[in-house]
Amino acid sequence: MTAQLRILMCSPDHYDVDYVINPWMEGNVHKSSRDRAVEQWQKLYKVLKARAIVDLVEPAKGWPDMVFTANAGLVLGDKAVLSRFYHKERQGEEPYFKAWFEQNGFTVYELPKDLPFEGAGDALFDREGRWLWAGYGFRSELDSHPYLAQWLDIEVLSLHLVDERFYHLDTCFCPLEGGYLLYYPGAFDAYSNQLIERRVPAAKRIAIEEADAVNFACNSVNLGQVVVMNKASNSLKSALARAGFEVVETPLTEFLKAGGAAKCLTLRVNEPVMEDRHAVAGVETRVIQMQGHLLDSGLINRALDLIVEGGGSFQVLDFRLGEQRQSTSAARIKVSAPSHEVMEELMAQLIDLGAVAPDDRAERDAQLEPIELPGVAPDDFYVTTIYPTEVRIRGQWVRLQNQRMDGAIAISGLNEGQPVARCKLLRDLELGEYVVTGIDGIRTVRKAEARGDRTARESQEFTFMGSGVSSERRVELVVEQIAWELRQVRERRGKTVVVAGPVVIHTGGGEHLSRLIREGYVHALLGGNAIAVHDMEQALMGTSLGVDMKQGIAVRGGHRHHLKTINTIRRCGNIAKAVEQGVLTNGIMYECVKQDVPFVLAGSIRDDGPLPDTVTDMVEAQQAYAQLLEGADTIIMLSSMLHSIGVGNMTPAGVKLVCVDINPAVVTKLADRGSLESVGVVTDVGLFLSLLMRQLDKLESPYELAV
Repeated sequence: MTAQLRILMCSPDHYDVDYVINPWMEGNVHKSSRDRAVEQWQKLYKVLKARAIVDLVEPAKGWPDMVFTANAGLVLGDKAVLSRFYHKERQGEEPYFKAWFEQNGFTVYELPKDLPFEGAGDALFDREGRWLWAGYGFRSELDSHPYLAQWLDIEVLSLHLVDERFYHLDTCFCPLEGGYLLYYPGAFDAYSNQLIERRVPAAKRIAIEEADAVNFACNSVNLGQVVVMNKASNSLKSALARAGFEVVETPLTEFLKAGGAAKCLTLRVNEPVMEDRHAVAGVETRVIQMQGHLLDSGLINRALDLIVEGGGSFQVLDFRLGEQRQSTSAARIKVSAPSHEVMEELMAQLIDLGAVAPDDRAERDAQLEPIELPGVAPDDFYVTTIYPTEVRIRGQWVRLQNQRMDGAIAISGLNEGQPVARCKLLRDLELGEYVVTGIDGIRTVRKAEARGDRTARESQEFTFMGSGVSSERRVELVVEQIAWELRQVRERRGKTVVVAGPVVIHTGGGEHLSRLIREGYVHALLGGNAIAVHDMEQALMGTSLGVDMKQGIAVRGGHRHHLKTINTIRRCGNIAKAVEQGVLTNGIMYECVKQDVPFVLAGSIRDDGPLPDTVTDMVEAQQAYAQLLEGADTIIMLSSMLHSIGVGNMTPAGVKLVCVDINPAVVTKLADRGSLESVGVVTDVGLFLSLLMRQLDKLESPYELAV
């Protein structure tokens, strides 16, 4: 069998590292020894010549990488798919390889010139002839795979390469006789590894370590039960021996400098055709349309990055740039994915960015499935985002009510002919409702962001004193804007909700927050047991966590003060009664009671007491939070990570979010929601509140209650 193998090679007469088109070439330009390269190539040639027929293609001057004949094309039977090189440095090789294929009786297929595919470097046949493994991500495009399936009449399995060191499939993947596979899992994304594991039994998968991978152990030539490679560790040799393979090492270090080894230097040109195998292309494509300030907002870049990072590929079919600053742009993009599963995930995320389908999919109704068990959604239910969402039901677009992220879309009223779409948490789903599944018939509405908006937003996200230029003035600029907006909300009878943690008290911000409430700037307060306890500890005993707030020193027995505070309030009955009885006479909670500002304190497992007002049932607390958030214009989050993130998840787009925290991770977490209305301020919350009140005092047109 092995005597019939036929391999194409090209002597290294003109080989050198003349440029950099992969990480291995970095630092190796013109540092390869021609004599040593010729010597190493000759040894490989002899090893292969003893076991197979070796043909030679004439090397061409000016094309040093022509020695890597694996990239000439892909051959099956009498058909050859010519490579379309990604880099111009190699594109001149194409006519030489095409001539060789034609002279040797192959029918040559050529891909479109703008569709990269680099031959057997990125396409490897299963040695049992069952399918073709095809790589993409660096040199070859996913959209080339359907052509391979059609022309070669074979099933194509697409694998996404994610490590730039392994830019070709054959650098990290080597199918072996008997259905075995030698590969480096770290070179692939999660979906590709799952696909490999589904197709190749565990007993036949030989996963190598990074040390072997960087020596190009997978870049091997398999001749029957012999595996020819540059170098292998003892453990890898043992693993291959247990599978019945003999390792033949032949040093190819000069070619590693250009990013290649044994397999790169060879192309098998007599791959057998399996008559019972036929074309199957798992690649799925869809066309999406995006509109808005795509460049200024970075939206188009986010969408394209999302596609690539998610394992897909794209082609921009049309892009119309807005002519004026206020004009919007529009783009039509073809999205490709290696499977329906990956496509559905990509589309769900693209819909979140405001993408819509301009083809017939835009006219499809949403897929609805009935609730069969209360509190349980059907499989593949659509997960909501913060952005206003519309669902197509019976030919009509219906706006989703109670918009929030991480919910399901529940449909009611179908039998009455007046469907209502609501965002619901899973636990709230009821019998008789239907849930939207899949991604058809769904669109999100994203606020257009102009250049000026983006510039302003970027100026609002910063770290206090975090750069060489003092940021103190920048903090004040942001505070000026926030103060102006708070004043506007109050004057138009809007709603501002504050989410606060105990750090507000520890940093001396309690008196400022109390004043905000007293002067009508706060219309609801959300927090936990701790913010109330420490606020009232300060009001009753002058301490916070036992530290004297005026002198900044711990007082004797102060560690018991918070428990004494809880006990006092419990004796009164609750916070409101403590105010009524004259026990509590100042502070944040006092002002909430006196100004009739509603509050919710959500409990946690660490709470002492807790206070009688603290809601210890988490579901009940979430519902209470959601009720107070309804109709909010602005939400100010003050150093309470968990409560702030929870509130962020409940809040739809369009609500102004101001997150103030000394921990950048908290601010980043809130910004990751993608809301255009988010402002992040990384600074001390006490300082922020002090600056805010100072700025409010400076504002003209004093606030007067309307009669």
